[in-house]
Amino acid sequence: MNAQSTMELPRSGIWLNAAPTTLQDHAGRPLVLAFVNGASVWCMQRLAEVAQWQARNPGRLQLLVMQVPRFDFEREPQPALKLLRRHGIAAPILLDAQWEAWRAFGVEAWPTLLLLDAQGQERERLVGAAGDLERALNALCEGLSPPLDEDLRGNRETSPEPRLPLRFPAGLVASADRLYVADTGHHRILECTHSGRVLRQFGVGSADLVNGPAGEAAFNRPHGMVLERETLYVADTGNHALRRIHLPSGQVETLCGNGRAGEPVAGVLAQPWDSPLNHPQDIAIADNQLYIAMAGDNRVWSYDLGLRSLRWRVGAGVMEVRDGGGHLAALAQPCGLVAVQQVLYVCDALGSAIRSVQLRGDVVQTLVGQGPWEFGSTDGARAQAHLQYPQAIAMGSESPLLWIADAGNGCLRTLRLGGGDLTTVNLPRRLHGPAALAVAAGAVWIAESDAHAILRFDPVSGELSNVPIEE
Repeated sequence: MNAQSTMELPRSGIWLNAAPTTLQDHAGRPLVLAFVNGASVWCMQRLAEVAQWQARNPGRLQLLVMQVPRFDFEREPQPALKLLRRHGIAAPILLDAQWEAWRAFGVEAWPTLLLLDAQGQERERLVGAAGDLERALNALCEGLSPPLDEDLRGNRETSPEPRLPLRFPAGLVASADRLYVADTGHHRILECTHSGRVLRQFGVGSADLVNGPAGEAAFNRPHGMVLERETLYVADTGNHALRRIHLPSGQVETLCGNGRAGEPVAGVLAQPWDSPLNHPQDIAIADNQLYIAMAGDNRVWSYDLGLRSLRWRVGAGVMEVRDGGGHLAALAQPCGLVAVQQVLYVCDALGSAIRSVQLRGDVVQTLVGQGPWEFGSTDGARAQAHLQYPQAIAMGSESPLLWIADAGNGCLRTLRLGGGDLTTVNLPRRLHGPAALAVAAGAVWIAESDAHAILRFDPVSGELSNVPIEE
């Protein structure tokens, strides 16, 4: 498709974190034009792979990210930018809100990488996870002169995120007197009082997969957590691993995962690294089983803490909202879990759905949600109600009320179990990227990821207050 050299980026596009440029401005060095969707972990994984190649080959390749929205909220510049920054994306981002670049370049699926040579000619396009990315990028840059000093400086973002104690927190656990916060963007877990005073930090604060004492261990973009007696289990999403913190000693161990995304291997694991995981985003515990929301393969797996074995429980692997038994059912990027007795509740991000799994028989049923392209903010009866890109669910021990972080609508919703309606909670203001919830001590605790904050909501008074995290 040599005609691509005459193509240009649409003027309707909005540059989110960089000064406007044209493709002509990038001539002279190979360029990857990455058409992605910030809500999709598959897309984020592809961008991570490009970034890893760039880190090994500094200055040889330019990357432009074309954010093409799936959801309505992604058409707004600020939420779209935050969605990508949560994943550490610092390359220039163009918001293709009207899908003009998508159509102009003949793109048909997320993610699609267009590989343009130094003259702006398209050499190859990689669609989905297909194609050998390493080979393609090496071939694109073959025979080029070494990068100049200005090429090595990289991209400087406009309006960077502020330096705050938290950065995109996306995991929360609350006990009677403690808050555990997954400070995702800082690659660490914090143990805090309910008033926000930091008591301990687990992880050195840089992205790595290291076991050991609290001050030596390392995480990579940790998300969901679950507390069982004196053990805090962590979905270490960026490491594609399941971790365990022994709270009395502060010792961190890896239960499962090898640091790379891959197809999990069912069965008994002699060593933790014998099976990769694929974007474990949240975990729940029941009957000595850790249930894992595997966002990268649209399945729920379980890990038996006694046998050290992995088992594929539900989800066919395709991204759909389809009910049924076990592997016949389909999930759409599961990202949140709650286990109550013999039922597992699943938050489906791309399905804008809440699902239930009867753990005796692994039967999946949809409670709210109409399908991957059906979303909105409608309250009411389950068959008509809509969510938009929900990110987390939680439940207290006192009442059968499921709390839902409806991230795409910037609000908190509730679903009364046993056939109740979906209801929007009356909050004093809109929430900015709520990514995790916990219910304890008469409050709902909210990780407001895009605002780098933890909130406390009192359901009785309706008061919403900030929990100042102070070290």
